[in-house]
Amino acid sequence: MILKTPEFLYLIPLLILPLTYLYFLRQPPSFIFPSAAFAAGLRPTWRIRLRHVPFFLRLLVLTLFIVALAGPESVLEESKSKAEGINMALLLDSSTSMAAEDFMINGKRMNRLEVIKSVLKEFIMQRPNDRLGLIAFAAKPYTVSPLTSDHSWLLSNLERVKFGLMEDGTAIGSAIAAGVARLRKAEGKSNVIILLTDGVNNSGKILPLDAADAAAALGVKIYTIGAGTKGLAPYPIQDLFGRTVYQNVKIEIDEDTLKKIAKKTGGEYFRATDTDSLKGIYERIDKLEKVKFEESSYRQVEELFDRFVLIALAILLMEIVLARTILLRIP
Repeated sequence: MILKTPEFLYLIPLLILPLTYLYFLRQPPSFIFPSAAFAAGLRPTWRIRLRHVPFFLRLLVLTLFIVALAGPESVLEESKSKAEGINMALLLDSSTSMAAEDFMINGKRMNRLEVIKSVLKEFIMQRPNDRLGLIAFAAKPYTVSPLTSDHSWLLSNLERVKFGLMEDGTAIGSAIAAGVARLRKAEGKSNVIILLTDGVNNSGKILPLDAADAAAALGVKIYTIGAGTKGLAPYPIQDLFGRTVYQNVKIEIDEDTLKKIAKKTGGEYFRATDTDSLKGIYERIDKLEKVKFEESSYRQVEELFDRFVLIALAILLMEIVLARTILLRIP
């Protein structure tokens, strides 16, 4: 049996205990005898011994009514299915270098951050059983969403990620440490970080390889992705007239460090130079990181509210009959 609203059960002690206390606190009716000799040798009859039965039957009726309010249900059919899920922290570089527009979607040039957000949406939607968290970072990490299985809420928060949320810079080590801290508190056997950046660690007090050592010690696997074309990338700037023009700039990626981070933790390093390769990387990670577990789902239940009510009414009727007949008390 399961309950839809078990909170109602708190009413049982809140009502039963005070009623019981008040009942026994009340002075019982008595007769005055001129001498104790008249009561000598008298023994309580079975009616005297059962005089409290009506009261306890009333308490039982009250308890059954409260349980009925809690919405009892009986599982008629239970199905078990195999599912897959892990804990995963998504670390997304949101420094201004991610404004370079060297990626394209549907033939339209877009900046790295918007393209990566679009690919992340698809990745999140493909993993409905995972608990996912999102951390954006520049000079400092910022928790956009803690680990959650509510992916609709996660996707809505992903839309909020943009440039300028924090001081500019690239704190890869601090971002990894923040991801590890989130995963450390999570329940589950498989904890994974996916780190995407297009730069070199130049901010934060934690070195990337030190953070990777901590992740490895806690069994957290890190997949690293270096995003951006090799060579010069078109970067938007404002000219004197406020128009957006593009200047080719070279944005360095510390691939050596990203490879070492992945190796230390048992993950892999990937390089995404365009939208298609970025999608392919997330698809590959999606296939690599699968953990099977068994979950139960209930297909059909039967409401038990009416049964508890009928039983309570039957006991109430019995209590009324007893209190009016063989257990009748005369004040």
